Parts: sequence; structure tokens; C-alpha cells
Amino acid sequence: MSTNRRIYIGLAITAIVFLLSILVARWYDTGIDFIPNSFVTHTTMLILSILVIILLGPQVNYVIKWPSLRKTLMPILLGIVVSIAINIILTVITNAIGGKVEAHPVLAKISPLQTFLFVFIYASIAEEMLFRGFLQNILKPLASKGISISGRKISLPVIISAVLFGLSHLILLTAGSGAIFVARIVIFTMTLGVLAGYYQEKYNNNVFAIIVHMSGNLMGVVGSLLMSLNPQ
Repeated sequence: MSTNRRIYIGLAITAIVFLLSILVARWYDTGIDFIPNSFVTHTTMLILSILVIILLGPQVNYVIKWPSLRKTLMPILLGIVVSIAINIILTVITNAIGGKVEAHPVLAKISPLQTFLFVFIYASIAEEMLFRGFLQNILKPLASKGISISGRKISLPVIISAVLFGLSHLILLTAGSGAIFVARIVIFTMTLGVLAGYYQEKYNNNVFAIIVHMSGNLMGVVGSLLMSLNPQ
């Protein structure tokens, strides 16, 4: 398969899987109060991602295996630190321009336990399976191109997957979130996506991307817990 064809196929499949995941979630409701609608979105995304990874096996070359604890410490630490730093910076900027600091529409509707299960764990796995496990891997022929940040090479596949991952959160506009809040989420998820993609590429192992994503989502769990302790 030619490089250009891989790029087009990878981008097209990613868009189709994402859109189908949204459409299925809007069409189907589990009817179970404990299970948020995001579960349907991420289940559809996970199933379709696994299917395309299997169907395009040699082109994707997907790898997932549990690494040693020592190798996971830095990705976990950086995921947490970057998450905290970016959110502090974006909050300061939001306040400076007179914007409203909003709660995430999903987190505002679910409990800390639901946040832990369906956001921290499940969303991290499903989204990384699509954006890093599938998309970034199928774009590997572009890995020789990229930029350098603090002496670290950030390849084009990492950048593309991070940008599209961030832009996918524009869907929050349809949930009634304000433009400033959505811009914050897009910037945050793009940044987290770069870090997840960097470690995905470094170790050629989707577990690292999932770990970074979970570390970034840890603030969501903490925020949900705080909101439950201090209801408005």
C-alpha cells in the first residue's frame, strides 16, 4: 500500500469510526441509569477500532503488552504534571479574558465512581485504540518528518493524531458547552495527545498511550470527587 493511500485510508476510517460512534450513542440508550451515554460511544469506538486494526493488520502493526513498572513511571508522572500545568495556564487565561470556567458536561452528570470507570479507564482505552493504536500506527511512513521540541523529535504521525484527537472534542459544542470551554478542552487534549503519541511511538506499545491518557484524565476523577463533596 502506497504512503498516500495509507494516509487517506487512515484519515477516512478514523473519521468514519468517530462519527459512527457518536451516531450510535444518539440512537441507542442502554436504559440503565448507572451507564452514561458515553459508554455507548466508547464501546462502538472500541469495537470498530479493533475490527479495522484486525482487517488492516500488516499496515497497522498494532502492539499492546504490559511493560515493566519502571518504564511506566515517567509517562504517568508527565501525564499528571502536563495535565495540571496546562489546566492551570488555561484557567488563568480564561479568567484574564473574562471567560467562564465551566464544568465538563459529562462529569457534571455522573458520579466519581462512574467517572473513574467510564472516563478514567474506559474512555482512555477506547480513544487511544483509535487515535494512537490505529491512526498513528497507520501513518508510520510519515515518521521521518516532524519537529523537535526540547531536543525531542515529535513526528508527523504523532502531531496528526494529536490534532485530530483534540479537534474531535469540538463535538462538545453540540452539548451546549461554551466556545471558550471547548477551546480549552481542544488545547488540553491536543497537548495530552502529543505526549501519548510520543510514548506510543517510542515504545511501539499502545499501553503507554493509554497510561498517559489515564494520567491526564486523573484530574477529571479528582474534579468529579470535589464536585460531589461540594454540590452547588
